[in-house]
Amino acid sequence: MKSLCRFAYNCFLLPLMWTAIQLLALFKAKVRRGIRGRRSLFPSLETQVAHKLPPGKRIWFHASSMGEFEQAKPIIAELKRQHDDVRIIATFFSPSGYEHSKKYPLADVISYIPIDTIGNARRFLDLTRPDVAVIIRYDVWPNHIWELEKRNIPMVIANATMRHNTLRRYLLVRHFHYFVYNAISNILTVSESDVKAFGVFKLDRPHIEAIGDTRYDQVSNRSAEAQKRHIISETILRGKRVIVAGSSWPEDEEVLIPAFLQLQSEGNNLLLIIVPHEPTVEHLEELESTLTGTTSFIRFSGLNDYSGEHVIIVDSIGILLALYTCAHIAYIGGSFKQNVHNVLEAAVYGIPVVYGPRHRNSQEAIRLAELGGGFVVDGVESMKNTFRRLLDDEAARTTSGKTAAAFVQQNVGATERFLKYLERYL
Repeated sequence: MKSLCRFAYNCFLLPLMWTAIQLLALFKAKVRRGIRGRRSLFPSLETQVAHKLPPGKRIWFHASSMGEFEQAKPIIAELKRQHDDVRIIATFFSPSGYEHSKKYPLADVISYIPIDTIGNARRFLDLTRPDVAVIIRYDVWPNHIWELEKRNIPMVIANATMRHNTLRRYLLVRHFHYFVYNAISNILTVSESDVKAFGVFKLDRPHIEAIGDTRYDQVSNRSAEAQKRHIISETILRGKRVIVAGSSWPEDEEVLIPAFLQLQSEGNNLLLIIVPHEPTVEHLEELESTLTGTTSFIRFSGLNDYSGEHVIIVDSIGILLALYTCAHIAYIGGSFKQNVHNVLEAAVYGIPVVYGPRHRNSQEAIRLAELGGGFVVDGVESMKNTFRRLLDDEAARTTSGKTAAAFVQQNVGATERFLKYLERYL
C-alpha cells in the first residue's frame, strides 16, 4: 500500500499540482515569483552551504510562509542562545516567506524548498545534510519526508494543527497521509483537540503530544521590543482615540471604512491607521480613491507633513506590531475575506481585538471571543456599534484589554517544552 501511495503521488498527483501551479502563474504574480525564485535554487544553495555553513549540528526548519516562520523564530533564538554549534537551515514554500526572511540573521542558510520531486528531495538533502528536520505547523512535502525517513533523520512537527473537518481525514486521502505522518518522529500539537484529530490516522510511529503554540512566545518576545519603538509622534496621537486595522484586505476595508466614517460623523476624535496585508501600489491607490471626498488621509511615509488627517494609510512593511502600541482598539484583517490573521499580535498589548465572521481557522480568536478579549462583527453596523461601545466605555475597554493580554501570557512557554523534545536529537 505504501508503494502504491508513492507511485500515485509521483506519477499523478505531483504532475497535476505542478500543472496547476504553472496555470496559476499566468494570473498570479506571487506564483510567478515563486517559480522564478526556484530557477537558481540549487546553485544558490551550493554557494551558501560552501561559504556560510560551518561545522556543527544542522537543524533544518521548514515553513510555508512568513506567518509560519514567525512561529519558528523563538525556537531558533533559544537554540542559538543555548548551543554555539547549532547551524540553522531555513526553507520556505511561498515567496512572501522567503522574500521577507532573506536577511534573517539567525539562519545560516535561507532558501526556497525545491519542488517536491524524488530527485529534488535527494539533491536537497545531499547538499544540506541536516541532523534534524523541523516542520512548522502543516507544510509537509511527501518526497522530502520519505527521503528523510530513508536516511534515518529525525523529523518533528512544531505547532501542529488538524481541524476536524479537514479533507485529510477522508478515506483515500487519510490512507495517503498515514504514510506521510507515520514517517515523522514527533508531532507536537497546539492543543489536545489536535491530538484527538490526528488520532483518526491511527499512526503507530510518531509520538503525538500537545505542548502549546510558540506564537505566544514570539508575540510576547516581540512586544517587548516593539514598545521601545515610537514610530508615530505623540503629538499626532495626543487626544485621539486610535483604531489600528492590521493586515487588512479590500474585503475588510469595504466594511471597516464605512463603519469608521459613520463614527467620525458623530464627532468622535478618531484616528484610523490602516495597515494593508499587501501594500501594493494598486491597493494603496484604491484605498485613497475610496477615501477621497469622504475624509482626510495621509500615507505613513508622508507623516512629516501631518496636519490633522483622520486616516493614516501605512505604505511600509514590518511595523505593524509597533503600531498596535498606539491603539485603543485593533481590527484584525482577513476575517471578511477567507481567514483571520494573527489576533495575538494585538492582544499582547492589552487592547480589545475585533474581527469578522471568518475566524474559525484561529483557535485563539475563538477563545478570545469566549473570554471577552475579542469581538466578532458581521457587517458595517455591527462593527460600528462594537467600536462605539469599546471607545465610549473606558472601563469595559480596559477590562477587555486586560483579558486579552492575560490570555497571551497564560499560554507562553511552548518554546521551552518544544526544546525538551529537540534536545534528544542534539
